[in-house]
Amino acid sequence: MAEEPWYRTATRWGQTNLVEIDPDRYDGAWWRAHWKRTRIQGVIVNAGGIVAYYPSVFPLHHRAHTLGERDLYGEIVKDAREAGLKVIARMDSNRVAEDFYRAHPDWICVDATGKPYRQADKYVTCINSPYYWEYLPQVMREIIEHSNPDGFADNSWAGIPRKNICHCRHCAEQFRAHAGIDLPSAQDWSDERYRRWVRWNYQRRTDIWELNNSVTMKAGGKHCRWMGMISGDVLNNSSRFIDLKAILARTEIVMLDHQRRNPVDGFADNTEAGKRLHEVGGWEKLIPESMPQYQLGSPAFRLASMPAAEVRLWSSAGFAGGIQPWWHHIGSLHEDRRQYKSAEPLFSWHEANEDILLNRRPLADVGVVWSQDNHDFHGQDKANDRTMNPYRGAIRALDRAGITYLPIHAEDVAGAIGRVGVLILPNLGAMSDDQVNAVKAFAQAGGSVIATSETSLYDVSGDQRRDFGLADLFGVHRGSGSRGGQELANPDIEVAARHTYLRLVPELRAALYGPTDNTAPAALGIRHPLLSGLEGTDTIPFGGFLPVVSVDDDVAVLATFVPDFPIYPPETSWMRQPRSDLPMITLREPAGGSKLIWLVGDLDRCFARDEHPEHATIIANAVRWALADRQLVSLEGGHGVISPALYEQQGRHILHLNNRLIMAKMPGRQDELLPVGPITVRLRIGSRIVSSNIRLTVSGRSVPAIKQGTELVFEVSAVADHEVAVMDFDPA
Repeated sequence: MAEEPWYRTATRWGQTNLVEIDPDRYDGAWWRAHWKRTRIQGVIVNAGGIVAYYPSVFPLHHRAHTLGERDLYGEIVKDAREAGLKVIARMDSNRVAEDFYRAHPDWICVDATGKPYRQADKYVTCINSPYYWEYLPQVMREIIEHSNPDGFADNSWAGIPRKNICHCRHCAEQFRAHAGIDLPSAQDWSDERYRRWVRWNYQRRTDIWELNNSVTMKAGGKHCRWMGMISGDVLNNSSRFIDLKAILARTEIVMLDHQRRNPVDGFADNTEAGKRLHEVGGWEKLIPESMPQYQLGSPAFRLASMPAAEVRLWSSAGFAGGIQPWWHHIGSLHEDRRQYKSAEPLFSWHEANEDILLNRRPLADVGVVWSQDNHDFHGQDKANDRTMNPYRGAIRALDRAGITYLPIHAEDVAGAIGRVGVLILPNLGAMSDDQVNAVKAFAQAGGSVIATSETSLYDVSGDQRRDFGLADLFGVHRGSGSRGGQELANPDIEVAARHTYLRLVPELRAALYGPTDNTAPAALGIRHPLLSGLEGTDTIPFGGFLPVVSVDDDVAVLATFVPDFPIYPPETSWMRQPRSDLPMITLREPAGGSKLIWLVGDLDRCFARDEHPEHATIIANAVRWALADRQLVSLEGGHGVISPALYEQQGRHILHLNNRLIMAKMPGRQDELLPVGPITVRLRIGSRIVSSNIRLTVSGRSVPAIKQGTELVFEVSAVADHEVAVMDFDPA
C-alpha cells in the first residue's frame, strides 16, 4: 500500500516565525529539542517573499537584515529532515519595498488617481500583475530547487482587500476582457459593475490558487502543495475575496490563520470555525491552526507570553471543532521564556488521544445555515450587523443551551436531510432559487426549519423578490415597511426608536394576581412551549428590526410587536400603543411532521448585540420543541457556559465539553481557569449498550453510566478548560 501523503498524516506543527535579526542568534540545537518536547511532526519555516532567509538569486528579493551569505532557511530545513519532520516553506508576498516599486511600478495597486496603495513603508502588489503570475512562481521554483519542501504557505496571498479598488492597467484591461465594462469607480452595491467586479475578484483568487499549485506540483512533485493560508473569520475571507467553497474544494490541507478570540465571539469561535471549514471542505482534511504562544490581544505584545489559560481554552476549543495544533512564536529568542511552556502539555495530550480526534463523523441536532453570498450581497458593507450578528446570535443561543449544531453552507442544505433535525436560517436574506427549493425539500422530508427576519427576501445577488422565497412554505408574506433598525443604536439619537417590546400571546394576566383572586382577569389561554420560562411576564424587551409581514390563516402568531415609546424622562415612559397586530413570532405545522417557525423580529441579531437572555431562551425553546425534546445531548448543571460537540467513530461516541467562561474580557489576557461542574450528561444512544465505564481523557478518569430508556446518563465532576468523554459500545 502506498504511503499516505504528508498532508494526511502530519497533525502537529510548530513555527518559529523568523525576524530579520535571527540569522545572528538562532539556536538550532535548542529548537530541535523543543520540536522533540512538543511532539510535532512538521515545521513551517520562513523562506521568502517580503524577506528572504536564503541567498536568493533575485536581486529584489531582499535578504534578512543580518543574513549575509548565510542560508538560515536551508539550515533549518536540514535540521527538520534529520528529525523526520515535514517542511512547509512560508512566504509573505503581497508587499514590496521602495526599490521594487521603482523597478516595477505597474506591479503595484493604485487608486483612481494613480496613487499607489501602501502599508507602512511597503507597497501593495496587484494580484493581476506579473508579480503574482510570473515573478512569484519563479521564486517558488527557486525554493523548490534549493530545498525541496513538502509544500508552501503564504501569509498574505490574497492581495488588496475589498475596501480598496485597484485601478492599475492590469486590472482595467483584464476586467474589461472579462466583463466588457470598465472598473467600478467606488464601492456601490446598487451598481451592477461593482457586483460583477466582486465576483470577478473571487474568481481571480481561485485562479491564483490553481496557478500556484500547478507551479509547485510541476516543480516539486504531485504532493508539493501550495496552501496559501485561510482565515477562520468568514467576513475576513469575504473581504479578501477568498471563496471558501471553491478554495476548500481545491486544497488538500487547510493551513488556518485564526489565532485568537476576538472581543465579541469568545473561545467558542474556534469550535465554530473548525466545524464550518470541515463542513465545506470535508471532514477527512486536516486543519492545523496557528496558535500563538505570544500575547496576541488588543493591544498585542509580540514578545510577551500568552497566559497558559488563554492558550488552553483557545486550543481545546479548536480540538472540539476538528482543528489540529500548531504552536507559533515570533522570533527565535525570547526573554519571556514562559511562552515555551504552554504547548508541551497540549501537544502531548493531542498525541496520546489522536485516535479519537481524527477519522470521525460529527453528530448534531441543528444545522445553522450561512453563505458568503449572503454576507456579501445582503450584508454588503454592513455585514457584521446585518448578517453576521444573526448567525452569531443563533450559535450563541445554541451553545448557551448546550444544543449540538453544525454550520451548513446554503448550497449543502440538501445533504442535511437526515443529518440534522432542525435548520436555522439566521437572516439568510440572499438565497438562490435552488437554495430555497432545498430548504423546502428538507421540510417536506420531515425536517423542521426556523427562519429569521428577511430570510429569502432577496435573490443570490441581493435583488429583492416580490415576496419571501419561502413564503408559501411558512405562510408568511412580506408587507410594506419595517419597524426598528438592524444596526447598533445611537444612544443620543435612536434610543427611543429601539425602546420596543414583544407581547407574548396569549397573555397570562391571571399570574399577576394569583389563581384564587376573584378580581383577576381570566387567563386568555395556554402559552406555547416556545415561550416556556416566560410565564411571569406578558412582554419582553425587543429593540430590534421587524419587517412588516402578513400570515396565512393556518399560521399561529405567538408574539406581536409593541411600538416604541419614550425612555426618558421617566414620567413619559409608558406604552402609547400596548398592542398591535404586527406578527413577531409565527408558527406553522403542516402535515408530515415538519415544524416551521419564523422569528420575524430578529431575536438572533438582538441576542448577539444586546444579550437579552429571553431572546436566547426563545431560540433554544424553538429548537427543543421542534426536536420533540429528543436532543442528542442534554446537559444539566453547566450554567450555560459548557458547550457540547459530539462525534461518532466505529463503535464509539466522542463528546467534547468545552468551558466558555471568560474571566478576562480582553482577548489574550485570561490567566486563570475556573472549573465548572458538576455536569450531568444525557446522551441519546438508542438501543446500544456501553461496554465499559466512560473514559474522561483530559482528567484521566473513568466514570460509571446508567441507561435510562434510550439515554445514557453520567456525571462529569468539573470541566476546567475542556473534557473529552469516550463511550465504547458493545459490538453486539
